Amino acid sequence: MAASRTLTTFRLPPLPTIREIIKLFRLQAVKQLSQNFLLDLRLTDKIVRKAGNLTNAYVYEVGPGPGGITRSILNASIAELLVVEKDSRFIPGLQMLSDAAPGKLRIVHGDVLTFKVERAFPESLKRQWEDDPPNVHIIGNLPFNVSTPLIIKWLENVSQRDGPFAYGRTQMTLTFQQEVAERLTASTGSRQRSRLSVMAQYLCHVRHAFTIPGRAFVPKPEVDVGVVHFTPLVRPAIEQPFKLVEKVVQSAFHFRRKYCHRGLGMQLIRWHLKLTLERRVPTELRGPSPASTRRAVRGALLPGGGPAALLLPGAEPRRGPPRGSAAAPCGRSRMLFPEAQRLESTGRLLQRADVDPTLRPTQLSVSHFGSLCDVYRKMCDEDPHLFAYNFREECKKKKCQSQEQEDDRESSRL
Repeated sequence: MAASRTLTTFRLPPLPTIREIIKLFRLQAVKQLSQNFLLDLRLTDKIVRKAGNLTNAYVYEVGPGPGGITRSILNASIAELLVVEKDSRFIPGLQMLSDAAPGKLRIVHGDVLTFKVERAFPESLKRQWEDDPPNVHIIGNLPFNVSTPLIIKWLENVSQRDGPFAYGRTQMTLTFQQEVAERLTASTGSRQRSRLSVMAQYLCHVRHAFTIPGRAFVPKPEVDVGVVHFTPLVRPAIEQPFKLVEKVVQSAFHFRRKYCHRGLGMQLIRWHLKLTLERRVPTELRGPSPASTRRAVRGALLPGGGPAALLLPGAEPRRGPPRGSAAAPCGRSRMLFPEAQRLESTGRLLQRADVDPTLRPTQLSVSHFGSLCDVYRKMCDEDPHLFAYNFREECKKKKCQSQEQEDDRESSRL
């Protein structure tokens, strides 16, 4: 099918309503699959309008279900619509739409997480990345249980310019649970700022289009639904490999309400604070408020330029060994550095990136994360084994060693 062909305005003939389709094929939403049907065609039309001008466009719809958004797309003068549906119960209803729109609708019974969409549309649609977005769009009412892994997968595709983005800067218009939609679009410093915010915004212009009340869906979900529009950036705000950015951002946001160094370097830094404060910061300067302690710690520790510059100000130091030591269970954070070099390496990372260690993760901008990723990349280049470091594997080894020591002690008693 040639991309340049001229299409006349197309409208679907009279068809049974979505509610009648549901009754006709005895369709029921499966709660385990997070299925919710959108029956109001005024809302599905609005979702399609937010996608932009679809005249002569090639559209990839994910999770069409009973076909509400599918109808609105077909009525938007598109060239071709490809739908991928995993649930076989919806195929007969979609086939009815295909029969009513000859040559317009292509149905694939498969999993959107594994479907190779880069082979689905004509090669002539491809554009240079620096050009305007291609006439290819992704639209979908995503089940809540797959929305986050799917958008992460597509964001990785954006970074590598493959998958749906082999055609160029393909635009996406997708529905998410309202909380997820707010996280995707959250600005620096907002309460909803999260890992998703940074991962989406360093690669795309992300816009919250509008909110659909939960009562518009059948069955009614417990939350409202947000419609989010994505346009990939010509140049990513962080020019590092996706997996490296993801690792740094995940580590920082593991303790999203704590100071950023907690996720990057964690409890070893708190333990070091106990010793350093006692030696270098007078008792009268450690209170009465976190702000005053912060000023005292900065004044006493920053001039030295050592790892102590990263110590947590404010709260009373932990008593006992740091988590992750032999005397305490490992934490669950994805550390960037092995324990033996964690304190020193975290210090160098934050100092070289010029990031205030007392900022909370939600206060870190995409620019901050760009600096952290650039420095971490250099550290990985200096130590080829660093990026492959797995905190969980280190924990497993420690637990095994502790268990062996305990078994040896038990044997000696016997």
